[in-house]
Amino acid sequence: MAHPPVELGTFPTPVEPAPRLAAALGLGPDDLWVKRDDLTGLGGGGNKIRKLEWTVGAALAEGADTLVTTGAAQSNHARLTAAAGARLGLDVVLVLRGSPGVSRSGNLALDGLFGARPVWAGEVDRAGLDAAAAAVCERLREKGARPALVPFGGSSVLGARGYVRCGEELRRQVPDLRTAVVALGSGGTMAGLVAALGADSVLGVDVGALPDPAAAAAEFAAPLTEETVAPDRLRVRRDQVGDGYARLTGPAAEALRLAARTEGLVMDPVYTGRALAGLAAAVRDGDVRPGERTVFVHTGGLPGLFGHAEAVAYAEEGAVPYDL
Repeated sequence: MAHPPVELGTFPTPVEPAPRLAAALGLGPDDLWVKRDDLTGLGGGGNKIRKLEWTVGAALAEGADTLVTTGAAQSNHARLTAAAGARLGLDVVLVLRGSPGVSRSGNLALDGLFGARPVWAGEVDRAGLDAAAAAVCERLREKGARPALVPFGGSSVLGARGYVRCGEELRRQVPDLRTAVVALGSGGTMAGLVAALGADSVLGVDVGALPDPAAAAAEFAAPLTEETVAPDRLRVRRDQVGDGYARLTGPAAEALRLAARTEGLVMDPVYTGRALAGLAAAVRDGDVRPGERTVFVHTGGLPGLFGHAEAVAYAEEGAVPYDL
């Protein structure tokens, strides 16, 4: 039985109409709505708060005094784990891919502000990152600490329960929902939505965080629903990864500018920018159609925009001086 969640966020998050963005994408003015999970409150907001309520709740129930987690230098999950630790009086150690001084991510700045301590694992793969985190936990135990390892991206069957709740909110807020569009990274967010809404109602846009994100989402969703969840049953777009997770793609850059200039919404270059580019592609190829209610799940990530050199340069190029 799952431990009860700890309250960290502000819920339910609002759902807002996006008629100008809808028109730009080729949808009707009432077709597109945005689920504002960038407004979850703690630590700058974002989708990871819903997962952390469950994973940190379990850590507290088991007597942990230190949270350890993993991620890339620009990890939104690492930032919000740091914020959760600060809120609850827990130490936080972040095992990050890369080396100190290479990244200037806005998330790293907030990690430090929240008091989290980084451990740099070098240019390792996911298995190497997991091994580094396990070694950190062992050293902490030797020093008398009681660490809890929070999974990569906050994604697990337990963490996905946070997005079951989000899916339940959406059913109440948008009863005629046809498709919820969301970034697909480590799999937990999509898994919870699939468990609540059904596989046919969720479109995940792969951001390149895992080799097989559909398998991860299916694995996390299966225990949370009575339906059979197989990877090939999930609606997943894999056409937005481009040159890799950390690189800004042309379609994502266009999506950043489009959301900002039609609705005043800020996307990030890794997750929501790719997800919105995936939605645009889905409209073009008929997977998302006019006349059907679509919700774009805005999972946050704004701090990751700052310090992403390609995205900042692209944004600044758009500021054309006004010729008076």
